[in-house]
Amino acid sequence: MVMARHLKSLVARVAAILLNSTPDEDLSTRRIESVAVNYAGLEGESHSGLVRASCSRVRHQYPQGTEIRNTRQISIVSVEELALIAETMGIDGLQPEWLGANLLLSGIPNFSQIPPSTRMIFDGGAALVVDLENSPCKYPGEIIERHRPGFGDRFARAAVGKRGVTAWVEREGRISNGDSIRLFIPPQRIYEVPA
Repeated sequence: MVMARHLKSLVARVAAILLNSTPDEDLSTRRIESVAVNYAGLEGESHSGLVRASCSRVRHQYPQGTEIRNTRQISIVSVEELALIAETMGIDGLQPEWLGANLLLSGIPNFSQIPPSTRMIFDGGAALVVDLENSPCKYPGEIIERHRPGFGDRFARAAVGKRGVTAWVEREGRISNGDSIRLFIPPQRIYEVPA
């Protein structure tokens, strides 16, 4: 049996914390220094809540608008992958605010590829559980277009495999800029559907 691993040699840090408190405008976020984390998500974030209405991501499981558990409370991206996306797009930089990200982390190689159920333990006691890789969509492209005219439509293709992950809160606490993060990676197996 494969056991979960704690990556002791990996030092990850919180580079930015961001919130969207005005979802009617668009998905963009603004930077803050620190945030309280409760079981519903980040305090003051529009995507917080224990439940949410189902969307197109789970259209094969539920009719759109069905109330389901909110495992997409927090959107997380990495400094390293944003740089790669920007390079592929041909722009000088990409801000996490434009993607609606809630956390910008640094120091985790191939961040978007960390597996579901990975635990992230923050200095302030908060613990997040990775749900899934966050697939790119067109909405960040619309915001990017306002900041880098002519480049917004390049985002979705450039961000495949680098868009970050979504997560939900397993333990309440606080997250602050500069916090270190301990990662606990679960056992990984490839599931093959029997013939």
